[in-house]
Amino acid sequence: MRMLACATIFCAIPSLASAQLFETIGIRAQGMAGAFVAVADDSSATWWNPAGLASGAFFSGIVERGDARSPHDDSAFGVSFVVPSLGLSYYRLRISEPLPGGGTPVSPVALEPGSAAARLPTFVVDQLGATFGQSIGDHLVVASTLRLVRADQTRGDIDLGAMVRIGGARIGFVVKHLHEPDLTADGMQLASFDRQVRVGAAYLPHPGMLTLNAALDADLTITPTVFGNARHLAGGAELWIDRRLALRGGVSVNTVDDLRRSFSAGASAAIQKAFFLDAQLTRGDDPAKEGWGLGLRVTF
Repeated sequence: MRMLACATIFCAIPSLASAQLFETIGIRAQGMAGAFVAVADDSSATWWNPAGLASGAFFSGIVERGDARSPHDDSAFGVSFVVPSLGLSYYRLRISEPLPGGGTPVSPVALEPGSAAARLPTFVVDQLGATFGQSIGDHLVVASTLRLVRADQTRGDIDLGAMVRIGGARIGFVVKHLHEPDLTADGMQLASFDRQVRVGAAYLPHPGMLTLNAALDADLTITPTVFGNARHLAGGAELWIDRRLALRGGVSVNTVDDLRRSFSAGASAAIQKAFFLDAQLTRGDDPAKEGWGLGLRVTF
């Protein structure tokens, strides 16, 4: 609880976050436009909200790959597994950094191969995490992900999460990169691990033949990217049909500096009992979020 109180205090302090967005990981989350902090009921909770560890199936595992539409071929690969009290995860990210000192953001039209934008550097960062959760009473779960982050060197980091559940209603709260690890890659200081804070609300009714989940997320910190500052407000939904097929969609709006919108769609299909193929596609005029992803998920 002391850690959760510290995280609440940090929320009251305006801050800049990183070039690494929440939406970097999670095929289901990306298909809902990034409205997932209060959902987080599969093993992507190790990234989105550690407190989601206790809200899903007995076992969940995901292998996923995603690529961003950027001049740098930013990409993400992730493997995660969770049971109700423990999660393990590995994420390998190729990310772009904002120009030193803020610089001039890259125009979304400057994405052609050979352009100056295409020559901006990218870096590979590996993250290995262990997630632990604890229920407090019948409605509150608090949890943390302890993470080792490696670029030129290895540093420790921690994410904190909380989730309140009352019936089908949920409220989620996450602080990522609480320790703000000091990292360099190829000798360049990375901004990608400054503190980030996000809140969310969701309604997940009891599963039936047709089940509609809905969620809303809001960033409380600003994220500088190569395309300019980002602070996202996202809404999304997913419709499950007989627990074997899901259709997703959502809209995200950048609420700082230029108004930029993105639109997401996704789907899941059972390929056999407990195994699902997940896919998502995001497009719009917010190039920081555009991309696609595929994943294989097992849950029981």
